[in-house]
Amino acid sequence: MLELYQSEGCPHSAKVRKKLSELGVSYVAHNPRLPGGEGGDVTNETTYDELIGGGEDEIPYLVDTDREVRMYESDDIVEYLEITYG
Repeated sequence: MLELYQSEGCPHSAKVRKKLSELGVSYVAHNPRLPGGEGGDVTNETTYDELIGGGEDEIPYLVDTDREVRMYESDDIVEYLEITYG
């Protein structure tokens, strides 16, 4: 299962969502905080704790539970999705 920690107003998150849609890959979206860099207003404490459990307060953050992969950075995520699901 793919889980995307993201924000609707974040252009980097939009880039990842677009790639997921292009590939026809199902995923669960979590919205832990508003965009605005580190310190954006937290909207969901539980998913925010999961986000920072990866080591950073950065969105987007992708978790591929089937492959035990966790990553930040939209360009890295898009490349991973193309290689793995393309």
